[in-house]
Amino acid sequence: MKLEFKVKKQEKNTQARLGEFIYNGKIYETPMFMPVGTQGTIKTLSPEEVKDCNAGIILANTYHLWLRPGEDIVNEAGGLHKFMNYDGPILTDSGGFQVFSLARPKDITEEGVTFKNHLNGDKLLLTPEKSIAIQNKLDSDIAMSFDECPPATASYDYLKNSIERTLRWAKRGKMAHNNPNQMLFGIVQGGPHENLRKWSAEETVKLDFDGYSIGGVANDHESKEDMYKAFEYSTKYLPVEKLRYAMGIGEPIDIIEGVIRGIDLFDCVSPTRLARHGHALTKEGKINLKNAKYKRDFTPISETCDCYACKNYTKAYIKHLINAEETFGARLLSIHNIRFLTHLAEEIRESIKEDRLLEYRDAFKKDYYHE
Repeated sequence: MKLEFKVKKQEKNTQARLGEFIYNGKIYETPMFMPVGTQGTIKTLSPEEVKDCNAGIILANTYHLWLRPGEDIVNEAGGLHKFMNYDGPILTDSGGFQVFSLARPKDITEEGVTFKNHLNGDKLLLTPEKSIAIQNKLDSDIAMSFDECPPATASYDYLKNSIERTLRWAKRGKMAHNNPNQMLFGIVQGGPHENLRKWSAEETVKLDFDGYSIGGVANDHESKEDMYKAFEYSTKYLPVEKLRYAMGIGEPIDIIEGVIRGIDLFDCVSPTRLARHGHALTKEGKINLKNAKYKRDFTPISETCDCYACKNYTKAYIKHLINAEETFGARLLSIHNIRFLTHLAEEIRESIKEDRLLEYRDAFKKDYYHE
């Protein structure tokens, strides 16, 4: 059965919404942070550990699973849930972000994108129909339309032409979609330009998707101001009753600002990537456990965190593991960082219930960013 989403409350002072959906008999609330499991696994963690972090939806990557082990293998296993032993909801991206990072501009045609397999150099073609067919076989709960991912530095004219192509691809993908248990999301693009975001949103909504994503907001060259404009310019033209998802967003303040502007779902690889480099997220900001000052620090990463790592291990021990390149260190920090962001979402939801999200944002910025 498809996820059925409903908005439970609109915050009085912002566009923030409290929502919920039921999956396998369990109620999941939004706004929500979604950990990323690119290859069908959250790096270093078991599904049980992910659930212990109070994670809800998790992500898997269409491009990577297409190459290894292949969508047919996953399908024969009974779908992605059975293959990776995760009984919570799963979202698959379209593969577009990875493909466009591997492709050259001249490789993008109306048919799709031609690029080289990053594993063996083989020439591949990914089309809207192929992306949807792979996701249908993976049997995720939410599938994404195949869109073009233009860089933040793209010109106005390029963005306009890109939106037109993305809309044509969205129509083709929707026609190809044939998994009745799977939601399909459309993607809004347009850079920091309000008229392009408006046009992209309105035309995508006409196609009547199950939910909508805001793309092009996780570019390295984009300013915070432009990111927040893109949030605002997109959500105001999206239907109230459907899920809204900002793709690739994991910086705490960006999540809070996104919620303020009406977004429900966020994802990013950052918590596990930071963990592998020895970084931990705390209420007082990001810390690097490789630093010498933690050598004799026998306190937890955070005294107030309820995660497995903080309840059982010290900064000194985790520093030792990271320095010794023991995987257990990355695992403990991954548990903590994911829990930090799921707990952030919990606090955001409480703030929406009490109509104090702006106050929460200001207090969070003061503690985390020391502003």
